Amino acid sequence: MNKLVTIFVAVPLLFFCTDCRSQNEIRLLVRGDDIGSTHAANLGCIQSYREGIMQTVEIMVPCPWFPEAVAMLQDHPGLDVGIHITLTSEWNGIKWRPLTHAPSITDEDGYFYPVIWPGERFPEDRALKSQEWDLGEIEAEMRAQIELARKYIPNISHLSCHMGCSSWDESVAEVYGKLATEYGLDIQTGELGVERFPLEEKGETLDERIANFIDGLNKLKPGNTYLFVEHPAVAFIEMEGVGHPGYEDVNEDRDMVTRMFTSEAVKKVIEERNIRLISYADLTE
Repeated sequence: MNKLVTIFVAVPLLFFCTDCRSQNEIRLLVRGDDIGSTHAANLGCIQSYREGIMQTVEIMVPCPWFPEAVAMLQDHPGLDVGIHITLTSEWNGIKWRPLTHAPSITDEDGYFYPVIWPGERFPEDRALKSQEWDLGEIEAEMRAQIELARKYIPNISHLSCHMGCSSWDESVAEVYGKLATEYGLDIQTGELGVERFPLEEKGETLDERIANFIDGLNKLKPGNTYLFVEHPAVAFIEMEGVGHPGYEDVNEDRDMVTRMFTSEAVKKVIEERNIRLISYADLTE
């Protein structure tokens, strides 16, 4: 009889303490984009997970280093993966094409257009939004990217967009949302109350970036969940050929992201503040 009473009392206390902890902890989702785009990005993303604070990575399926990224992700099943739906190919020195026959969303050479929206650096003839694009081709391409990623990567939890792949037209957004729901990959951080990480400025040097990121960490409030998104890579001769007008220092810039994600100073503050590093998959719990 005494045993039964003890069990009855202990269980409610356990639930109470778990709930209390979740309401007061700080949760941080650190996401790294563009694995699969280059060998340097693959190395930087895996290093940022193994040695750093990144818990979720976004894979670009049509890109040339997708097969290597798949092998790396299969070796690291604990790394949460999102499919980074890709309809653009922004760099000057390296290009990628759709998986499907999609002439309405490719340029005269068969590559994706560099950007969605036209602007000062990319005129209308280089922007997807300005073309006579076909919604059926866009849906087929999105679906093909999802299917190929799911074929090889078991730990996929969500979809995300490369360079605003769904936010430029209501009909495209509807297709993107439909596919996310159909494949069980619909995790909307905004709907789950996830807040943007409070980073006031990026910083020019590595020391500045680490200091600014730590400043942001110290502003995080208990009971809240925050999202920080960046693009890890490693300094590599390959990345010296990656860039576009207005963003020519890609090699140095993305190497600093990896070094910030793996910084001992950053990890120390996260430990001292008892910040819980989470993934997209954790948001569904």
